[in-house]
Order: sequence, then C-alpha cells, then structure tokens
Amino acid sequence: MKPEIYKGRVERIEGEVAVIRLDDNTEVLWPAKNLTPKAAKGVKVQFTVSLDLAEEAEQKTDQPATAMLNDILNVSKDQPE
Repeated sequence: MKPEIYKGRVERIEGEVAVIRLDDNTEVLWPAKNLTPKAAKGVKVQFTVSLDLAEEAEQKTDQPATAMLNDILNVSKDQPE
C-alpha cells in the first residue's frame, strides 16, 4: 500500500496546536512542536501517512500466542488447587 500525501496550509497556531487546512478543505489539528520552526500562518505544508506494516505483521503474529497464553492462564485460574 503506497503512502498517502496530504498538502495544505497552516491556517493558525493556537497555543500548542497548529490548525492545518488541507487542499480538500479538511482541518487537521497538529502539535505545533512537531512543525518546523519556520512554520507560521499561511505556510504550505505536506505530510505523509503510511502504515507500519512490520509492526502490524508483528501484532498479528503475537495475537495467536497471546490468545493461547490467556486460555492457559484462565484455565489454571478456574481449576482448584
């Protein structure tokens, strides 16, 4: 899956939050500390969103093991000592 690229302009900065108006008129609230120091009202910005496929695959791999462990632990809790 290819990354999505979003473009827009900094509409305003309200304290710790920058309000970015995307080209499709969507408003995005972004931590101002994560913008470049030169970012100010009216500056064009672009950001990319992509999936972390490696982490996603790792989570899927861990899920069956976690489920099995939970089953084992739950069974042992229900059994008398």
